[in-house]
Amino acid sequence: MSPSARREALVDVALRLLREHGRDVTTKQIAEAAGVAEGTIFRVFDTKDELLQAAVARAFEPGDLTARLEQIDPDQPFEARLLVLVSILQQRFRATFSLMQKVGLVRPPDHVHDSDETKAWRARVELLLIGVVGADRERLAVPVEQFVHVLRLLTFAGSHEHIADGLLLSPEQIVSTALHGMLRTGGGDR
Repeated sequence: MSPSARREALVDVALRLLREHGRDVTTKQIAEAAGVAEGTIFRVFDTKDELLQAAVARAFEPGDLTARLEQIDPDQPFEARLLVLVSILQQRFRATFSLMQKVGLVRPPDHVHDSDETKAWRARVELLLIGVVGADRERLAVPVEQFVHVLRLLTFAGSHEHIADGLLLSPEQIVSTALHGMLRTGGGDR
C-alpha cells in the first residue's frame, strides 16, 4: 500500500475510533483496527495528535453528503423530498455534534470555515438543496434561497441536544414547521 493510501486508511480508522472512544483512543487500538503494526502509524504521521487532527478534519469534509443529496428522487412529492433531505442533514449534523462532544470541540476547526474548498462544497450543497425544492419553489411565499436557509437552520438547531434543550425535532416536525408554520389552520385569532 502506498504511503498516501496507508495515510487515508489510518485516518478513516482513527475517525471511526474517535467517534467511539474520543481522544482517549490509543495508537495501539488504531493499529489493531487498521491491521497494521503500531510503528506503521509513525511512518505516516509524526505524532498521534497529527493523526487525530487529520481524522477530525476528515469528519468535516462533505464525504457522501453531496452524493446522498443528488440521489433524492425529484419525482417524489414535495414534502416527501423535504423529509428525505432533512433526514440526510440530520444524520450529518448529529454525527458531527457527537464527534465534537467526544473530542472536546466547542466549534468546528478553523479550516472548516476558512478554506476555498469548504466554501466551494458549501455552495454546491446550497445548489443541491435548491434543486431538491425544484419547481415547487413557485409554491413558496419566500425566495427559495431563504426557504432553504431557514430549513437548514431549523434542522441544525433541532438536531443539537443542547440547542434544542434535549427536545430534538423529528424530520416531520422540521418540514411541517418550515412549510406550514405553527398556527392552527382555520381557527382565526385566539
